[in-house]
Amino acid sequence: MTEILKDKEIDEDVDYWEEEEEAEAQIGDGGDGGGVVLNDISWGSKALAIAEEVLIPFKDDLKIFAFKVTSRGYIFIRLDKLSDMYGCPTINDIETFNSVYAMRIEEVGKNGELPENLAIEVSSPGAERLVKVPDDLERFKDLPMYVSYVEDSSNTKPGNEVQDGVFQLDCVSLELGQCTWKLANVKQNKEALGKGRSLSRKQKDWRLLLPFTSLRLVRLYMEG
Repeated sequence: MTEILKDKEIDEDVDYWEEEEEAEAQIGDGGDGGGVVLNDISWGSKALAIAEEVLIPFKDDLKIFAFKVTSRGYIFIRLDKLSDMYGCPTINDIETFNSVYAMRIEEVGKNGELPENLAIEVSSPGAERLVKVPDDLERFKDLPMYVSYVEDSSNTKPGNEVQDGVFQLDCVSLELGQCTWKLANVKQNKEALGKGRSLSRKQKDWRLLLPFTSLRLVRLYMEG
């Protein structure tokens, strides 16, 4: 966390760190679901532009996964490292970006283009990040993913319940707007077979074809 000098527009009596609101993640929420949320704050677009400028030396290896500003003067940034299997930047990546970004924010603040009191938090997307459909499916195809879905998205009857499972992507078709899943080789899928057992041939051959519209939520899955 990096804090910069206070501004008159921000409550002078508040001296604690504002945490991100805890809510069920959704794509584009500016937090666990990624995306940009400026909350109609006048200086938000300038703060975002500076973040994108600071990322230029990283030569497209680091991108903004999530960016959010609040009316109380907080900037929350989550960085995505494209060369990492899970998209997690290193501590050095985060510290380097944070240091340069804080310096630029302070410089611009002194010029009057930003409030002079902004607090910055830079982090990774998280081990169980949400996966954007269909954009990120191919990228994470080698990893197990938790998938929440309905088998018939056109059926709105009560019996058409949401189901879930831990799968691995088998293939995806952007042209047809659909993807095929197979069971992931994880403990959860092997428990029914008994301790120490591996997936059976039938389980390995099992496939689930789903249109993108049937997917309710997809995120990376980490075994506990």
